[in-house]
Amino acid sequence: MSSQPAARPPLDPARLSVPDGWRAEVVEAAGSTNALVAERARAGEEPGLVLVTEHQTAGRGRLDRVWETPARSSLTFSVLVRPEVPPERWPWLPLLAGYAVHAALADRLPDVALKWPNDVLVDTETGEGLGRKVAGILVERVEAPGGPVAVIGIGINVSQTVDELPVALATSVTLETGEPVDRTQLLGQVLGSLHGLQGLLDDVDSLRVAYADVCATLGRTVDVHLPGGEVRRGEALDLDASGALVVSAGDGTFTVAAGDVVHVRPTP
Repeated sequence: MSSQPAARPPLDPARLSVPDGWRAEVVEAAGSTNALVAERARAGEEPGLVLVTEHQTAGRGRLDRVWETPARSSLTFSVLVRPEVPPERWPWLPLLAGYAVHAALADRLPDVALKWPNDVLVDTETGEGLGRKVAGILVERVEAPGGPVAVIGIGINVSQTVDELPVALATSVTLETGEPVDRTQLLGQVLGSLHGLQGLLDDVDSLRVAYADVCATLGRTVDVHLPGGEVRRGEALDLDASGALVVSAGDGTFTVAAGDVVHVRPTP
């Protein structure tokens, strides 16, 4: 079914709530906010930059997937941070970002859940239980003059219609709620959640428990597409101390720190 989108007002920087120590810039169009923030980080930009675009034309996701969003239909932005934690805790940053987005959306979308490592889904408990993707996160480490920093890229489908979504298993906040969304307000909520939950990097045991509690991947049969092209199927059991996914297969248990995980349809 086709429908025309409602009017899409621009973000309002004057109303945007930005956490203390962060600073937001809104640009009309950008290829990839992650790429732009990474470039500025290498040139000496200080952490705390939030770069938001009204129209992202070459966004990048996991496995370098590229997509374009209709203007003013999404929240697409990147945040520059320098986690003050030991290097072994940096792999938790994508999971923390996913958890923060989940927390910001939970009041609007009661059935929101996480797909490891950092996709945000809705409707994972009905039908085939695969869920529909409403948001995604891509975190990149950048070597900057003052030391390594992280660029946290977040994309949230806000007002896309069915015809504007890139794949069938995708959705938007408006499609799920049936109500218009104030993007400026929602952006402020997500930034506040991300800023406020950063302290969980100092307590990864608590982060592990909190993330697992809202992760739809755990307990499911999954296909793991490994970087070398191999695909392994098993049951997602748990997260290990580094945030990697622990999977049980017929030949034993293995962990997945990098790879694409696909939820398998339940057998009738």
